[in-house]
Amino acid sequence: MTAAACLRDLTISLSTFGGDLPIVEEINLTLQRGEIFGLVGESGGGKSVLSSAFSGLIAKPLNIASGAIEVDGRPVVPGDLTGLREIRGRKVGMIFQDPMTSLNPVFTVGDQLTETVRHLCACTVQEAAERAVTLLEEVGIARPRERMKALPQELSGGMRQRVVIALALAGDPTLLIADEPTTALDVSVQAQVMELIRKLAADREMSVLFITHDIALVGSIANRIGVLYAGRLVEVGAISEVLLRPKHPYTAGLLASIPTIGGPLGSLHHVPGRVPPLDARSSMCSFTPRCDRALDCCLTSPPPARVEGCGRRVLCWNPLAEGAHA
Repeated sequence: MTAAACLRDLTISLSTFGGDLPIVEEINLTLQRGEIFGLVGESGGGKSVLSSAFSGLIAKPLNIASGAIEVDGRPVVPGDLTGLREIRGRKVGMIFQDPMTSLNPVFTVGDQLTETVRHLCACTVQEAAERAVTLLEEVGIARPRERMKALPQELSGGMRQRVVIALALAGDPTLLIADEPTTALDVSVQAQVMELIRKLAADREMSVLFITHDIALVGSIANRIGVLYAGRLVEVGAISEVLLRPKHPYTAGLLASIPTIGGPLGSLHHVPGRVPPLDARSSMCSFTPRCDRALDCCLTSPPPARVEGCGRRVLCWNPLAEGAHA
């Protein structure tokens, strides 16, 4: 596989009257063509900011403090409008979690798809309309020519999400960002959308960044997974390795919080505490106040990145030696 996109030593900060506060710090990540990379973590960890970086959607009061972003070998430079026009939609596609906020209720599906295709590709209205029909067919919508005339609210939730996926594919992107794309869907439709994303990644040799709070859900679709905590990737590795043998205490805590059928009755496990606010993060390990494996060094120095075979990386002073659940 070849690289579709990468982040190198990326730090994104928020400018405040008291100074710059890092939102994501020293992120190194390479996404390969055809792979699905799952990104998980609690709210406030920086997942959406990290995904926005690939499209150059970083504007004041946010700024790139250090590092570089590349998509399909091209640098992504926020503020470079000419360069970003060639990246947004053409190199990077985006699927949002609620299709009703992504589709205009006063225009038909066909109008919205045709306009998007014409914006991204040099073609006539007729050619764009035919391309729109092909896209609807590719995402599994029956009778696509008929659906072109429908308003979004005339379609089911699952069909609307398929239309949003078709819009994201209009420019034949190298990287598809799926930001919690199944949150608004029921379980059966969720499974269909997940299978569709998996098929599109394989057929198009397209990289997918799949963002979710649900670590169990990402286990059913991703090839690799990254666990983001307080703006840092604390664990990265193959999905089977990380889910079966977690090394970071936070990853182990997330996995232990997943309820199981037939498990013992009682209170569900949870990771105590909460993600620290931006102004409370320091040079120490941010997970220390919530960690039962913390050492003295965790209070004084940032944890080192421990690199193991097959690209496994853990950011921890005292990782789980055997990778057991918390």
